[in-house]
Amino acid sequence: MEKEKVVLAYSGGLDTSVSVKWLQEKYGYEVIALGLNVGEGKDLEEIKQKAINVGAIKSIAIDAKELLAENYLLPALKSNALYEGKYPLSSALSRPLISKLLVEVAEQEGAVAVAHGCTGKGNDQVRFEVSIQALNPKLKVIAPVREWGMTRDEELSYAKEKGIPVPVNLDNPFSIDANIWGRACEAGVLEDPWAEAPEAAYEWTNPIQMTPDEPEYMEIAFKEGVPISLNGEEMPLVALIETLNEKGGIHGVGRIDHIENRLVGIKSREVYENPAAMILINAHKELEFLTLTREVSQFKSTVDQQMAKVIYEGLWYSPIRLALDAFINETQKVVSGKVKVKLHKGSHTVVGRESINSLYNEQLATYAKGDAFDHNAAVGFIKLWGLSTKVYSEVHNHDKGQEDNDEQTLERAIYQGNK
Repeated sequence: MEKEKVVLAYSGGLDTSVSVKWLQEKYGYEVIALGLNVGEGKDLEEIKQKAINVGAIKSIAIDAKELLAENYLLPALKSNALYEGKYPLSSALSRPLISKLLVEVAEQEGAVAVAHGCTGKGNDQVRFEVSIQALNPKLKVIAPVREWGMTRDEELSYAKEKGIPVPVNLDNPFSIDANIWGRACEAGVLEDPWAEAPEAAYEWTNPIQMTPDEPEYMEIAFKEGVPISLNGEEMPLVALIETLNEKGGIHGVGRIDHIENRLVGIKSREVYENPAAMILINAHKELEFLTLTREVSQFKSTVDQQMAKVIYEGLWYSPIRLALDAFINETQKVVSGKVKVKLHKGSHTVVGRESINSLYNEQLATYAKGDAFDHNAAVGFIKLWGLSTKVYSEVHNHDKGQEDNDEQTLERAIYQGNK
C-alpha cells in the first residue's frame, strides 16, 4: 500500500530537519521538503540536498523573492503597513506566500497534509494554518514542534540518534527570521525588555558610530504607488529593495526595538532591521500627502492601520483584506512622482517631493508677493465653521450663569438666616 505524503516547509535548521524523521515515525508519511528563497541569504541548493540527506523522498526549491515582492510586499507598501506603528510586517508577509506554495505543491504531489515548524506560542502557527484552511480546507495541517513536546536537549539527542546533522551555529542565542523586507531577531538577552539589544543582534545595519559622516541623498520614483526607479535608474522591485537595504544599512537606517502584542495574547520583545521597508514606506507616505485630497488621506490612515492588523493576524486570504485592497488600489491611481530622501546617522528624512498630480499650489500657500489666497473669505468661513460651537456656548453659558445666580441667592439667604 502506497504511503500518504506530507509537504514540509523546510528551512534546513534543526527543527525542520528533525521534523522529517518525526513525521515519518509518528504518522508514517513520506515527506516532501519545500525550501524557499525569500531573501534570507541561505544556499537553496544546499538546503535542498540536506532535506534528501535527512530522509525526504523529494526536495523542491523555489526562488520566491519576486513572488514575495510583487504579490505581498507591494500591497503592504501601498497601505504603509506598520503594525502598532513600528513593525513593517516582514515576517508576517512571507507566511501567506509560504502557505500558498505549500498548498500548491501538496496538490501537485497528491499529498494529504502539509507541515510547518512553528511553536505553540508564536504568531506564525496562526498565519500558516488560517491561510492553508482558506486555500484548501481539505488538507491536514501538522505542527511537529508544537506536538512533540521535546526539550532542546531531547531534540538534540533525537537528532544524534537518527543521524541528523546539528547546525554548527546552534549555540547562537538568537532566533532569526529574514527576507528581503527585513530581518527579525528574538530570544536570548532580548527577552529582558530592560536590556539594551547588543550589537550581536544586528547584522544588516551599522551602529551609528560606524556610519558615514556625510549624508547620502536618494531619489525614488513611484508610479501609481509602485517604486520603479532609484536615482533615475529603473530597476525591478526586488533589486530596488535589495539596493535600499544595502544603502540604508550603511547609514544605520531601519533598526526597530519593539515590545509587541502577539496575536496569542502575550507580549514579546523583537528587534528588527528593515532599511528598505522603512525608507520606502516613509517616501510613499510623503508622496501621498502631496497627491491625495485631505479627506482621502485622513481616511486612508485608518484603512492602513486596519490592513496592518489584518496582515499581522494572518487574515491575508480573508474577504476583509480584499476589500481593503480595493480601496487602497483606488487611491494609488494618483500616487506617482519622485521623492528625495536623505540618509544620515540612522535617519531617513524626506527632503523633497514632486508629482504631476501634486495638489500643492504655491500661489495659494505662499506668504510672499503673488499670494492668490482670498484672505477676506476667511472671515465668513470662520463664522460659519464655528457657528454650532457658538450657539452651544451661548445656550449652556447662559444656563451656567443662571445656576451661579441661584447659588449666590441661596447663600445670601442662609447667611441672613444665621444672623
